[in-house]
Amino acid sequence: MAGPACLIPEQCVNLYYLAQEKKWEEALELQKTLWSLNVAFEHYSLAACVKAGLEMQGFPVGSPIPPQRQLDEKGKKIVYQILDNIGVL
Repeated sequence: MAGPACLIPEQCVNLYYLAQEKKWEEALELQKTLWSLNVAFEHYSLAACVKAGLEMQGFPVGSPIPPQRQLDEKGKKIVYQILDNIGVL
């Protein structure tokens, strides 16, 4: 399952269609705007970022299952800023 698609499904579908239509330059530009989310997943944890991001969007999904931990406050601020920059908050 693609982590970004859990939080930014419309943007991921748009990226797919741009690639399918071979609109490489547009796809690359969109991918650049979305890539910071992947960096957050790598730095923190995929599950923690997805769960926090969904909560920020109004989906009460709860905490990650142990042994994974919730995002700390710094991580939450980073994910919030990324999602805000993408335009989903």
